[in-house]
Amino acid sequence: MTERSLQITFRKGRAFAAYLHLAHPPGARSVRTEASADGLFVVDYGADGRPIGIEITAPEAVNRERLNAVLESLGEPPLPELEFRPLTAA
Repeated sequence: MTERSLQITFRKGRAFAAYLHLAHPPGARSVRTEASADGLFVVDYGADGRPIGIEITAPEAVNRERLNAVLESLGEPPLPELEFRPLTAA
């Protein structure tokens, strides 16, 4: 089982995009994506229909409360401040 982790991509010293990998079985691949209404998130779903990751398209525009609302809607536990901190430092 892959654990949850946050990956941030930088361009010219600024956070360009981020991806929150959600816990999922090894080898799980995205078979479907769904964008949020505001366009800030794109959720990837595996073949079993469970979410496997969340692309954060505009890291500078996202706060922890908004991300946690998305996680809650997916039945995922909230992201603690410590895990969100790299995104705010970017």
